[in-house]
Amino acid sequence: MPKITVYTTNYCPYCDAAKAFFQRKNLPFTEVDVSDHAKKAELKARTGWRTVPQIFIGDEMIGGYQELMAMAVNGELESRLKAK
Repeated sequence: MPKITVYTTNYCPYCDAAKAFFQRKNLPFTEVDVSDHAKKAELKARTGWRTVPQIFIGDEMIGGYQELMAMAVNGELESRLKAK
């Protein structure tokens, strides 16, 4: 299974929801807290996104919480986790 990385801040309810989703599904993930403005700026420079969570499967960004939920509903998340 590919590595799941979730970039979060400590004040983001969507970050908490994404982490809870992975925990409910027993999918291991690495959390990277970007609450520090410098770290968040680095992430924005890398992805172009200002918001969190930013969720990666392997090296590919799949999006945020809404994209994660859409992928979970349509089966794409399971396919990506099996394919990598």
